Amino acid sequence: MKIVTWNCNGALRNKFQFLLELEADIFIIQECEDPEQTPHIQYKEWAKNHLWIGSNKNKGLGIFAAEGFKMEMLTWSNVFSDHVVKHFLPCLINNDFQLVGVWAHQNNSPNFGYIGQVWKYLQLNKQKLGKVIIAGDLNSNTIWDQWDRWWNHSDVVRDLQELGIISIYHKFYNENQGEESKPTFFLNRKLSKPYHIDYVFRSQEFEAGILNVDIGDTEQWLRVSHHLPLICNFEGGRK
Repeated sequence: MKIVTWNCNGALRNKFQFLLELEADIFIIQECEDPEQTPHIQYKEWAKNHLWIGSNKNKGLGIFAAEGFKMEMLTWSNVFSDHVVKHFLPCLINNDFQLVGVWAHQNNSPNFGYIGQVWKYLQLNKQKLGKVIIAGDLNSNTIWDQWDRWWNHSDVVRDLQELGIISIYHKFYNENQGEESKPTFFLNRKLSKPYHIDYVFRSQEFEAGILNVDIGDTEQWLRVSHHLPLICNFEGGRK
């Protein structure tokens, strides 16, 4: 089973062909349009097995699965002290494992933007997490931790570790958070501004099944987005 997370930087209808060569079973795509509300026939056909959420039809969070994969959306809480956090898309795959797609948003929050949204969502739902993969654009890295916050990137990573959920990339490459050798994002598509802000986390049940972790070619993918796809290969997956 191959899982890919990628922030497409909008207009996935014009870019989904680039994903075909990856031959993934499941794509978690940020900033994509709602397939149900597009006149683009080819995009709609490619996305026929999907789940999608978003604040408007042109830019949201989608999970796209190959034929034969069953996806069931889960009704987890996204309201923290009257504040709706976004964007998080939890689902059940093949009645076997949970998948939580993430596009961490600033969400007009003066204090809890981006990783603060992830921290809030985790407090709401961490007791529901079982056999799970959490994947997406967190818009965050340990290098941006702030001393006066208790919802830093490092705090979220620590909370997940306490649940037995760790970053696949960091385990596979034996790198520490904040010391990544392979960026996933280039600010304004400039090679001089590389960052690692896209992640795939997995629970202990997947530990023995990780075959490979890779990141898309910089030159190729910067033509269509400011993010590179993060690609994870697992044993099994289909039913």
